[in-house]
Amino acid sequence: MKFVFCLFLIISSFISFAQELNCQVTVVADAKVELSSTDKDILDQMKQTVYEFLNNTKWTKDKFSLEERINCNLQIQISTMPSPGVYSGTIQVQSSRPAFNSSYNSTVFNFADQSITFPYARNTILVYAPNQFRDNLTSILAFYAYFILGMDYDSFSPKGGSQYFVEAQQIVSNAQSSGFEGWMSNEISKKNRYWIVDNVMQQLFEPLRECNYEYHHKGLDKLYENKAEARVNMYNALNKLVKVANSRPSNINITNFVQAKSIELRNLYNDATLIEKNDIVNLLKKLDPVNSSKYQEILN
Repeated sequence: MKFVFCLFLIISSFISFAQELNCQVTVVADAKVELSSTDKDILDQMKQTVYEFLNNTKWTKDKFSLEERINCNLQIQISTMPSPGVYSGTIQVQSSRPAFNSSYNSTVFNFADQSITFPYARNTILVYAPNQFRDNLTSILAFYAYFILGMDYDSFSPKGGSQYFVEAQQIVSNAQSSGFEGWMSNEISKKNRYWIVDNVMQQLFEPLRECNYEYHHKGLDKLYENKAEARVNMYNALNKLVKVANSRPSNINITNFVQAKSIELRNLYNDATLIEKNDIVNLLKKLDPVNSSKYQEILN
């Protein structure tokens, strides 16, 4: 009986707890990329390898139930094959978190990484080793795993994701001597891995982290209880970003956060007063002037 009971506990523990990410992975190639049947098989295997790496790696010391896993999507789009076994293109990364007492999921992070090049061979095994650069694909995937965790934890508690942003920043540091794009501060584009995590760690961007927490925990999670009050809290949270936006116009972290919320806010303000609608539209235009026309739709 004792053996059976112990076996039950082991099985129950296995069933009850899971890794942190519930990531859906796609790997596609542009129509212009000529793929042999072998190439197609390798891309299919790449998809499975990336899926298993993200979902089976233990990224934190915390225990997650199946229901608590962070829902995310990652799409690798291959645009060129510079040489045999080397792939170049983009990665689109998106994560979300649920609203309390609701089946609704809110987008927390949505980023298009335009600078990816990595070697990949059949039967490649991806293994993350802290404080070590093994290969570019592993480092890119681990970076986004930790960045997703940082954003998610920040949304549930003030600066709750700090240790995961530190880990992501360490991955950047380890990769800087690799020669691959996306890891350096002096690249032409500021929309790279170096800057999105460096910005988060700067004191200037503390209002963004405060906004992440207050928007979700004091706003999104209160929608079921009191929609009007939740809307006010979400507005006040976003208003914290004005100081940052004034100091760093068109900053990628600010625009990413605001754009991720654009459809959500349009739906949320559907039954708001005209004054409320004008207030939120004017605020969003300050934060992301390039996409002013998108936010104007809230008034329609």
